Amino acid sequence: MPPDGSDPGFFELGHWREGGEHMPTPLGRLFVRRQVEPRLPVLLLLHGFPSASWDWAPLWEPLSKHFSLLALDFLGFGDSAKPKRHRYTIVEQAELCEWLLRREGAWDYHVLAHDYGDTVAQELLARQLDRRKPRPQLRSVLFLNGGIFPEAHRPRPIQRLLATPLLGPLLARLSTRRRFAASLRSVFGPDTPPDPRLVDGLWQLLETEDGRRVLPALSGYLKERRQLRARWVGALERVAVPMALVNGSADPVSGAHAAQRWRECLGEDDLVELPGSGHYPHVEAPAQVLEAGLRFWRRHRVLG
Repeated sequence: MPPDGSDPGFFELGHWREGGEHMPTPLGRLFVRRQVEPRLPVLLLLHGFPSASWDWAPLWEPLSKHFSLLALDFLGFGDSAKPKRHRYTIVEQAELCEWLLRREGAWDYHVLAHDYGDTVAQELLARQLDRRKPRPQLRSVLFLNGGIFPEAHRPRPIQRLLATPLLGPLLARLSTRRRFAASLRSVFGPDTPPDPRLVDGLWQLLETEDGRRVLPALSGYLKERRQLRARWVGALERVAVPMALVNGSADPVSGAHAAQRWRECLGEDDLVELPGSGHYPHVEAPAQVLEAGLRFWRRHRVLG
């Protein structure tokens, strides 16, 4: 442990922010963190709801040994712009991802996604079937816990209520750090609760630019998943790229039951279940996620 008493295994939010940059886009400013090594394949990291790219901090350094890394805070999240009265959509977030990839000259890329980011990854997959214009080519996807199959997704009551037009704005205004912490704890594994510093950082990111006010608009993705199920689940079956799921089984939202649905639809060759982990396996068990990811990428010759 360093002499100042800090924890060397915890990546401070301030350090994460210092390593990123703000990029203007037609839709607003995006916070982007990048570590580019031209000789390495590009890995795009897509975070979940309601957090930010900081989620990937535990895996950033080890992944950088194998990939050029790109991570962004989606529009409405973290340190990116949070425009009022905006209709946030998964399709729009995918557009921003492709904008970033083009800007970086990344015409071949891989994805590591979690939760909300899983659905963005599914939209990016679906776009691979559209040959009408040149676009970055998605070569593999590693999913973590999320609503990949809407019928196997069990959102918490607060998530459902945030998505309602009447109660959503009221609940967002009444949110407190204490309630946020309780909600976060409820989806972590029983033996891997969130570090209080993690809760503080995620709450700080949520509060940036009064981010609570856009939570109801962002929650529209739950309805989108149901409406566009045929497109997004169909992409899993129709796009011929390697795909895997690393699943925290203790997650009440998209845990063992979601892994079983993956097994039924896509088989279990690239399914890894982590019994002790909850909804955030990359935070709760980063070493296990990294090990499973490296196995997947090597098996499919993404890495040598």
